[in-house]
Amino acid sequence: MKRIFFLLFILNSFFLLAQEKKKIEYTAEIQEVDEIKYPGATILLGNVKMKHEGIDLTCQQALYYQKQNFFKAIGNVLIKQGDTITQTSKYADYDANSKQALSWGDVVLKDPTMTLTTDTLQFDRINQKLYYRSYATIRDNTNTLKSKNGNYYLENKKFTATTRVTVVNPEHNLKSNHLDYYTNSGLAYLYGPSTITNTQNKNKLYAEKGFYNTKTDISHFTKNAKLYLKERTVEGDSLYYDKKKGFASATNNIKVIDTVQNFISKGNYAELFEKKDSLFIIKRAVAISIIDKDSMFIHGDTLLVTGKPKKRIIRTYHNVKIFKSDLQGKCDSIHTNQETGYTKMYRNPVIWSDKNQITGDSIFLQSNLETEKLDSLKVFNNAFINSKDSLSKDNFNQIKGRNMFGKFYENKLKYLLVKGNAESVYFNRNEQTKVLETITKEISSNIEFTLEKGEVQSIKYLTQSDGKTYPPSMFPEESKKLKGFIWREDEQPKKKEDIFLKDGEKDNTPVKKIEPKIEPAIIPKKDKKAKKKIEVEIDQ
Repeated sequence: MKRIFFLLFILNSFFLLAQEKKKIEYTAEIQEVDEIKYPGATILLGNVKMKHEGIDLTCQQALYYQKQNFFKAIGNVLIKQGDTITQTSKYADYDANSKQALSWGDVVLKDPTMTLTTDTLQFDRINQKLYYRSYATIRDNTNTLKSKNGNYYLENKKFTATTRVTVVNPEHNLKSNHLDYYTNSGLAYLYGPSTITNTQNKNKLYAEKGFYNTKTDISHFTKNAKLYLKERTVEGDSLYYDKKKGFASATNNIKVIDTVQNFISKGNYAELFEKKDSLFIIKRAVAISIIDKDSMFIHGDTLLVTGKPKKRIIRTYHNVKIFKSDLQGKCDSIHTNQETGYTKMYRNPVIWSDKNQITGDSIFLQSNLETEKLDSLKVFNNAFINSKDSLSKDNFNQIKGRNMFGKFYENKLKYLLVKGNAESVYFNRNEQTKVLETITKEISSNIEFTLEKGEVQSIKYLTQSDGKTYPPSMFPEESKKLKGFIWREDEQPKKKEDIFLKDGEKDNTPVKKIEPKIEPAIIPKKDKKAKKKIEVEIDQ
């Protein structure tokens, strides 16, 4: 029993000592009591000073509630914590038990990295945290931060600011609804819709999550990231931007919009060199040109766009495929000059226009610079144009020559001139009955054709021709296909998604099959026809 009493005595002594340590120390020129006006308080007047566990407070007047260990400071309040934190205000309340201070009226707090001004500020000394709920302004060597709500953590110099947040310096203006900002490093971590505007050139960055270094102008965003430049907009799942170097890189679901030309680039990895007017895209890279409410898609392993607006050069390398509703193509590399309107296709090129397949060593397409529609076609060396006979899968209308020149009207091939060693094979059908009547083979230096809906309407031999028209049964079988004939229909992209398929690949997108739910009871056992009918419906 004595031992228990002794332990209780020791514990009680420790408790009393702890309570004693928490007591406020104070001095003042005048001390008085007015129980009617300020019950339970000691009134302190003139040169009031207070100390409590590392905090010093001075003011003109104060009320000290000894029982509650509570101090109310009035007039020219100055609070110091150590050698680093100073705070001034008109009024302050200090609870010594919870180590909580509430200051209001022209509050100014300073530490070695920043100055905070607000109307009302709460100071949690236990957690070394300051917080405000009625707007504050924070200034450091680089930026001025403003927000409606915020917490400042003294140990790691971090602001967590929410609601109407701005971070401003001479070069940038950041707006957000939620960010963490470190005053010693100038780093900002964004957690909500945020916009960074360059005050010098009006370039903008938008993101909903990411990191921004206000001192180096380097940013990295990871959600709904968008970079708005003077002539381009860059979007991606992830976006890195170094403003001083003028370099940006983006990853996954990239879209680069040329705001001057009707031109869009897409892919899954991109690098943009702003000062060199250079854009590099790989991984499902595709260039999209909007032409007369239609779009042309050009895909390749690598896409490179260089040059100023309206003078840009677009190069697409390796496994190139083109899709437009009325024109498709394929080659190894393609070169487009927006200033001249020339698109040049190299290495085993082929294009499909209406029902025609056109091949040659190289193919040039010329666009009208005003309408942006296709204007003309040039095929150099081993030029070949083929189309299937309308009612036969084995017969092909063919025209070949050294070079070929074509003219488009409303994006349709209307005129064709074959120059040098021109040859043709054509299957002639009755316009009414569609019966094959004759087969014509001609050889001439130059042949001129007019086309309608992809079919030859008229043929004109510009020099003396050597040819013959045969009845179908008399036409030599070995002459049905001209030398060098190749039918490449299996390489043709039939829809825009096909441009991403390699040769030999198929679109394996699964088609969801919905089968009817059949109750066995509705099938009569002896009714074989009904059972067969339902089995057919299921198979379909």
